[in-house]
Amino acid sequence: MNYEFNAEFARRLDEQDELKYLRKEFLIPQHNGQDAIYLCGNSLGLQPRAAADYLAEQLKVWESKAVEGWFEGDAPWLSYHKQVATLTAPIVGALNSEVAIMNSLTVNLHLLLVSFYKPNKKRYKILMEAGAFPSDQYAVESQVKFHGFDPADAIIEVSPREGEYTLRTEDIILAIEEHKDELALVLFGGINYYTGQFFDLQAITKAAHQAGAIAGFDLAHAAGNVPLQLHNWDVDFACWCSYKYMNSGPGGISGIFVHEKHHGNDKLPRFAGWWGYAEEKRFLMAPGFHAANGAQGWQVSTSPIMLLALNKASLGIFTRAGGIEPVRKKSIALTAYFEWLIKNINLKHGEDVFNIITPVDPDARGCQLSLICRHKAREVFNYLTQHGVIGDWREPDVIRLSAVPLYNTFTDVYNAAVCLYEALNKLKMNNL
Repeated sequence: MNYEFNAEFARRLDEQDELKYLRKEFLIPQHNGQDAIYLCGNSLGLQPRAAADYLAEQLKVWESKAVEGWFEGDAPWLSYHKQVATLTAPIVGALNSEVAIMNSLTVNLHLLLVSFYKPNKKRYKILMEAGAFPSDQYAVESQVKFHGFDPADAIIEVSPREGEYTLRTEDIILAIEEHKDELALVLFGGINYYTGQFFDLQAITKAAHQAGAIAGFDLAHAAGNVPLQLHNWDVDFACWCSYKYMNSGPGGISGIFVHEKHHGNDKLPRFAGWWGYAEEKRFLMAPGFHAANGAQGWQVSTSPIMLLALNKASLGIFTRAGGIEPVRKKSIALTAYFEWLIKNINLKHGEDVFNIITPVDPDARGCQLSLICRHKAREVFNYLTQHGVIGDWREPDVIRLSAVPLYNTFTDVYNAAVCLYEALNKLKMNNL
């Protein structure tokens, strides 16, 4: 497509957008009486308009039925989590039985590591990406220490090549092969939070299995952002949060995936709780843990219905969109236009003021673009904020901007680019 740097062109793209009707499903923050340009779905998604109604519905059940809400009504609380899991499964490419909605992300990661990180004297190492989100680093470090190993020895980090910002798949696979005799687990993010790189999860999983290791993923920045096929890729386990691209509210509930091949393995250790007990026997209150079938057997605590309701409100929007594939189609188009606009600013400036460190290949990224701003980076970011463009700052000089296809428009990214352009002028870096 031959792009143009003008508002009319962006407007025409919006007119052609088959998902443009979804924007009205969300509440847009206001700036000086107008919709802000919200490009921070990588950190917190916008509130669905339906969220208040879904929450109010469950509050009404609590008011009218109290404890009987667990068993009565059109959607009894006892099985409410299953409805949410069923809506989530297609988004992550899983069977319904492979998904459970529960807890928060790092809690779930720990619970899964209890089952799937089983080190011995020979195989005890975990391979992960250098620069993984700190919570993952802390979780892995603590798990390694819990088993009596030294993190400096037991954790292998794969870094980009010198002068590069993202990892090459061949280097990840080479590292797995190099350490194949001592690896217990390969644990990666689905999308790196800093660069926005979407890893080749299928290739990583295959390499891990060939090395005799388990393959697991933190999909915080991938779930609801890019198509996933966890079942078909033979991933062992995964977890994600729902407050980014699944728009379930700050601190929203998390989800897990456990491949069905592990469901019948009663030798897998796990930290058990009564909500993971076989449902048909749960209320017998008998001693001795008997896990529920599937991923639900990893549940621990009673479902938080209000958090599930918020999650369900957002998942309904994915259903109306026709699933993740149409969302992804728009995402690719939206991000490509945004990328072109930013590169066009660089051309006019005569240098790469904004160095996009996110991969160019659409298959290797989601909707996030991470920009290294070479001059007055913090001032540029502050200018965006002051003018109603809400993005995300990462030290020392990275601006993360994510055009989310469910609620962002081509006009949004055009106006954001104009603001970047104006910031350079206002800061007297050069007369563009």
